[in-house]
Amino acid sequence: MAAWGPVAAAPLLRGSRGQRPALCHLAIPQTSSLLSQLPLLHCVHRMFASQTEGELNITHVLKEKFPRATAIKVTDISGGCGAMYEITIESEEFKEKRTVQQHQMVNQALKEEIKGMHGLRIFTSVPKC
Repeated sequence: MAAWGPVAAAPLLRGSRGQRPALCHLAIPQTSSLLSQLPLLHCVHRMFASQTEGELNITHVLKEKFPRATAIKVTDISGGCGAMYEITIESEEFKEKRTVQQHQMVNQALKEEIKGMHGLRIFTSVPKC
């Protein structure tokens, strides 16, 4: 089996016009073990995949709890395993509330989902009129 490395993987990561995607610049040791291939292959999977089940679930909960939200973005930043998420939400419900209060609202909305997480990054804002 051939060793994997950034040079060997480049043809697999090229887009339709031959350019390299900005994501996934991993330095992988030049060994023939299957384990050295996993980070790269996992990265390729996340690059082309749509939202994960966890991302969809959290997005659905946030849409229910913040019906006036103008933007909700949920990203699994743990590589797809669901241990850590980054949430960006823009909603009128945050108007005249301090940042800590806005984040408490999001934490309360995701109370059940947070039990299974390792970490959560929250970015909140009020729509600019």
